[in-house]
Amino acid sequence: MKNYLLLAALLIAFNIKAQDGTFSGGLESNSQWYQDDDGILNGVAPQDQFRSNNYLKLQYTQGKFTVGAQYELYQPSPLLGYFEGFEGNGIATYFATFKHKDLEITAGNFYDQFGSGLIFRTWEDHTLGIDNSIRGIRVNYAFNDYLEATGFIGNQRTGFELSEGTVQGINSEFDLGELLNTETGINIGASYVGRYQVNTSADPDFPSTVNAYSMRGDLYFDKFNVQAEYVYKEPDAVIVGGTPLLGNYFDGRALLLNLGYSIPGLGINTTLRATENMGFFSDREQAGNPFLNQTINFVPGYTKQSSYMVRNIYVYNPQVFLNPDEEEAGEIGGQLDVVHTAKPGSLFGFKYGTTYSLNYSNWAGLDSSFDVPNNDYDASLFSRGKKYFEEFSFQLNTKFSKALSAKFTAAQTYYNAKNIEGGNLLDGQSELNGTAFVADLLYDLGKGRSVRFDAQHLSADADRGNWAAATLEYAFNTSLSLYVADLYNYDDTEIHYYSVGGSYTKGRTRVALNYGRQRGGLICVGGVCRFVPENTGLTLNLTTNF
Repeated sequence: MKNYLLLAALLIAFNIKAQDGTFSGGLESNSQWYQDDDGILNGVAPQDQFRSNNYLKLQYTQGKFTVGAQYELYQPSPLLGYFEGFEGNGIATYFATFKHKDLEITAGNFYDQFGSGLIFRTWEDHTLGIDNSIRGIRVNYAFNDYLEATGFIGNQRTGFELSEGTVQGINSEFDLGELLNTETGINIGASYVGRYQVNTSADPDFPSTVNAYSMRGDLYFDKFNVQAEYVYKEPDAVIVGGTPLLGNYFDGRALLLNLGYSIPGLGINTTLRATENMGFFSDREQAGNPFLNQTINFVPGYTKQSSYMVRNIYVYNPQVFLNPDEEEAGEIGGQLDVVHTAKPGSLFGFKYGTTYSLNYSNWAGLDSSFDVPNNDYDASLFSRGKKYFEEFSFQLNTKFSKALSAKFTAAQTYYNAKNIEGGNLLDGQSELNGTAFVADLLYDLGKGRSVRFDAQHLSADADRGNWAAATLEYAFNTSLSLYVADLYNYDDTEIHYYSVGGSYTKGRTRVALNYGRQRGGLICVGGVCRFVPENTGLTLNLTTNF
């Protein structure tokens, strides 16, 4: 009842005051009607066949004050693959912010990021089912043009509840280049984040408070840029199956390095990262949960992102937790991106210009040894153990005429399922090598009309073998489009994962409707993944802003 009263009060306040300030909001609704389907793996619909995730966000700004809230409704249960704590309905987040000159104070739920997020990041992503905002107090102050600081304390969101652990942090940003008035950009940052959770164990040495510290620096000069960040986390308990192991407690560390070079027509970027025991949660017993519930920091997978069906079957999910059963202590690796745009009329640019993209990524576990009976291990941050993932991809974007454009993609992938997924593939193998090819053609018919067709193929030496896929999409105008797609595992199960649907956009409102099969597996956004079980159903998505 209190949730409805709070929502009503907010709506009344917004209605009264909207004439004097700025009122905005948005509605997002994602619904699915699941169906039984004997033609897919585990094709039994859940007990609640119709499920819907809904988000209503309201915000009002007047002068120095901004207030807002988000109401969420999961009816009768959240969509498959989402954290079970997202159940029911209520005011999920709310906040009030005061901003005057260089001072900003927020009470309620807030999102923030320190550095790259390796020590602290809170964010919201409805596709992944993530909302790890902090509810508490946040203060930010800019002392001058080159120095600012942020401090916060609060509890983390978990469903409609709050975490048992309290999280606090301080961050500082120092723009040395601005102070020295140089053309070279020099930024220095330092952060502290701590978690306190009551000790419920009999061990007096059990860590109730776990602190983490980071230092980072960014350097920009001429055509080059360099960013480096180091994080140290104090000893914490090892969690196995949701239960802390007593006796020995281990610290964690991480090093992130970015190197970039850019000139007209050419960009090169390298990202290298090593992590050891860098899982960090507001509730220690949530370590390793598949929903990233109550995660404090952000450790994405640095690999080539793709929207093509055959390119998303075997994707890398970062391995940052201590896992004694698999003798995993962390990971080391990185990726290299090279993008070259050849000018129109040149030898490699052809008539209309061509862009070439190369990506190489490689990730491995740390070289480690475990003494499981004594809850002990040894590892080095800069050592390489078992290979987890390796991929080389090439993409060419070009135009054959003013109306016809094309993208061609080729990729070679190595995938270690035992370490990435925690088990073997369907055929009992633990490793896989795959080769993918994609041809994507777009023909512009003018006046917003277009036809897009892609053909895809994946050859794999394990699991379910080879796959073929195709998509045909027609845009009637800039508002309405329809598509039909199919992903076919012709080598083993002979299952067609078909889908047909379309979308309509009018102003700030978009509606999408589709029916089809969802292949089970990892879905990744920005290098962060969640598992989705195999299913068949009708899906309706609605988004609008006002």
